Amino acid sequence: MKRNADIQQAFGFDDVLLVPLETNIKAVDVSTKTRLTKTINLGIPLISAGHDNVTESTMAIAIAQLGGIGIIHENMPLGKQVEEVRRVKRAEGDMVLNPITISPEASVAEALDLMTTYKVSGIPVIEQPSQKVIGIITSRDIRFFEDYAKPVSELMTREVITVKGRVEKEVARKLLHQHRIEKLVVVDDQGRCVGLVTVKDFEKLSRFPHAARDMQGRLRVGAAVSTGKEAFDRAMAMADAGLDVVFVDVAHAHTRDAMGTISLIRQQRSAEIQVIAGNVSTADAARSLVDAGADAIKVGVGATGCSAS
Repeated sequence: MKRNADIQQAFGFDDVLLVPLETNIKAVDVSTKTRLTKTINLGIPLISAGHDNVTESTMAIAIAQLGGIGIIHENMPLGKQVEEVRRVKRAEGDMVLNPITISPEASVAEALDLMTTYKVSGIPVIEQPSQKVIGIITSRDIRFFEDYAKPVSELMTREVITVKGRVEKEVARKLLHQHRIEKLVVVDDQGRCVGLVTVKDFEKLSRFPHAARDMQGRLRVGAAVSTGKEAFDRAMAMADAGLDVVFVDVAHAHTRDAMGTISLIRQQRSAEIQVIAGNVSTADAARSLVDAGADAIKVGVGATGCSAS
């Protein structure tokens, strides 16, 4: 290609300054809210890529707290990807659903391992096989304790403050303060543990007021899949773990395989999960994916890709 010999001077980004003009807009009045899909809103228009060197649960939690959403990459076994989604959904919320529990016969070493793995400071102790709550063991109970072979039952706190069913935030806050505790165990009519309300969750709700959250106050998270039966199985397993949006992510998405995968996910979980699909570069491709059931489209190839609902 022949170069344009008439161009004598060129500018880069660092050579140009946008001169601000007078305005009556205050910083607090500026909103960065946007819509990812028809049911998912974000506090900031930012999505972390579903690449194995970019997004796992740690990144997804951090970006959701700030108002965006992370896409967990698929370059891992199915069970691992499901667990990464669960980690994000358990990180915070109005109430931790189906929290990590432990049996009274388990060792203190097992309790400590669970606390370290899932980054929690307390675990309800569940009697088998009734599944009833009989205690709670916290990091304070095992602090300075060295006989890790001892059963949890010897150290757990037996007087557990519980509530039945979903509890209002203010009621939970008062109970936590009244009893000077950090965790409130939520049980059903049979006394079985179904949730956990913690002081840390209230602190995080205050600290991250613009976080991207679902209807239960949990952080939003997405995950990438490819195409075919394995991709469908991944999507269904992650949907059961609370996934908000599945990203059918292929280099060239204007294919029958991509459209078939989108259609199958949509038919099985139409009301529970949103679907983003890409990459595409033409209007016809975008229209085909929307017709297949996609809620948002990733437009562009490679580094130029962006989502559009």
